[in-house]
Amino acid sequence: MRRRTLMSIAAVLGVAALTAGLVSAASAGSEAQSAKGGTYRVGWEATFGWTNSFDPTGEYLANGFAIYSNLLLRGLVGFNHVAGPAGNIVVPDLAVAVPKPTNGGKTYTFRLKTGIRWGPPLNRAITSNDARYAIERLARPKNGAQYAFYFNVIQGFDAYSKGKGKSISGIKTPNPRTIVFNLSEPAGDFPYRVTMPAAFPMPQEVAKCFEGKPGEYGRYVISSGPYMIEGSEDLNIGSCSTLKPISGYDGKTRLFFVRNPNYRASTDSPKARENNPDRFEFTVDTNLDDIYAKVAAGDLEDEYATASPKVFREYSTDASKRSRLKSNSGDQTYYITMNLTQPPFDDVHVRRAMNWVMDRNALRKAWGGAIAGEIAQHIFPNAMLGGALNSYQPFKTPGDRGNAAKAKAEMKLSKYANNAGVCTAKECKGILFISDVRTADKPMLATIQSSAKKIGITFTVRTIVGPYPVLQTPSKNIPISQRPRWGKDYADPSTFIEPLFYGGNIIPSGNTNYALVGLTPAQAKSLGIKGSTSKVPSIDRDADRCRRALDEARTACYAAIDRKLTTQIVPWIPYMWANQVNVLGPKVDKWAFDQASGLAGFGHASLKR
Repeated sequence: MRRRTLMSIAAVLGVAALTAGLVSAASAGSEAQSAKGGTYRVGWEATFGWTNSFDPTGEYLANGFAIYSNLLLRGLVGFNHVAGPAGNIVVPDLAVAVPKPTNGGKTYTFRLKTGIRWGPPLNRAITSNDARYAIERLARPKNGAQYAFYFNVIQGFDAYSKGKGKSISGIKTPNPRTIVFNLSEPAGDFPYRVTMPAAFPMPQEVAKCFEGKPGEYGRYVISSGPYMIEGSEDLNIGSCSTLKPISGYDGKTRLFFVRNPNYRASTDSPKARENNPDRFEFTVDTNLDDIYAKVAAGDLEDEYATASPKVFREYSTDASKRSRLKSNSGDQTYYITMNLTQPPFDDVHVRRAMNWVMDRNALRKAWGGAIAGEIAQHIFPNAMLGGALNSYQPFKTPGDRGNAAKAKAEMKLSKYANNAGVCTAKECKGILFISDVRTADKPMLATIQSSAKKIGITFTVRTIVGPYPVLQTPSKNIPISQRPRWGKDYADPSTFIEPLFYGGNIIPSGNTNYALVGLTPAQAKSLGIKGSTSKVPSIDRDADRCRRALDEARTACYAAIDRKLTTQIVPWIPYMWANQVNVLGPKVDKWAFDQASGLAGFGHASLKR
């Protein structure tokens, strides 16, 4: 069961006259007729921060998912891009229907609609072979796929990825409008898995030019959706040698979309996409204040930016602006990751002590305070487990400000500490810490340093603009970072386990199991991982058991893994279950929250005309 959270501005800002209703939650916004036309402009703080340069095969940033599925690309199935439980229901997209499984739950047959075409310059029908090619491309490790593990349930997928077959035996395309997936075991969530952009149909005649070049297709993505990257029609696809990047995306500071002339609204549903603006512009700006000033002035309609307490106070207390402040539960956890192979975090007592000492309230304040989200007490957002762990708070401290005494008591049990519970070993001094350049990172870093210092831990900070490529390369042996955050891939608790903690899914690049939970010595050797690699704890067997469970048993199984991770393995310091907070410009007429991506539902946005 999923739920949407409305935050009380009165609680956030201490303004007694205000109530939770003064922060607008998103409505679907697709029932009434919307104005067409105009340019919807979004300011993007600091850097795009892609994990794979906007190439759908490997891109794992939620912002990318939102842009692909609302504007640029269509999958076999998808979502309606609305808020709340309705936004997590799988609906047909390019396929005629969401198929019912056959063959004991092991076969899914998708039939494509007629009239669906690739945008310029391809201008041909989208076929079942395009869907097959996308899956095969993500199965080939050299293409940088970051969540291929979701698809190894397809018969022959693993063999193909290891070069043992010319095709994936479990995928059949008997005709241009039919694709059949045969699975090795029942997977009731398989339709959810194919809502992920790496599984969206992809044109081989263009994407093949970037075989073995992870990320490079990102500047050449051909549209199957209502919008295309500006300048797509000028792309010369005569041969791989004639390809030049599409002009509307420079890879660094701007990403512009215009209408795709080959898109037919009759093949889509207005419940999913209304496609009101003529144009979308995403522009990077390193100045946070400048972004919010442009929003206020009507020079931007929306933003991907760090929360601003000053701005939130302004919009919540000004009656003329109050409706333009939106807060919705994002189904995501913000956390500090600790690498279980790197000292001193190879000692569970150090990791527990870090959880006890950390001032979570100050970390949340860096993001804007209570409006930004709820203090996280364990790994999963409570909604992902239907409230099963609502009262589970193993590291709870007064005001969530940390407890040095409890931290020192735990630290005393560590091989790195003295009898006073202070980490005195050389391994505790000058630990490499990877940070980013977002506005929130500076106050967060100060909090983390001051908290850790109470138990004798100090850091050498390395600040990187967009550090995910470094963090996601296990051979870099990064001990700790506050950069990661995680939102569900789809509405199932397995999506907080398989990518983040399943040892069998650790990969050489694009890896999201930053803590390296479940790492084996053989993996460590092949991946070039140094440190304490012989006895890394694992939840792989637990996850295998949960994957087969259904309904209440499934929830209980994943709740048990959460407890085990939070207090026994302790790979993270979870500090906030984040809301997605948006401030809208005065020209926005309609806006929706996309629960599936946890971000704005651009497919339903419209401008005042």
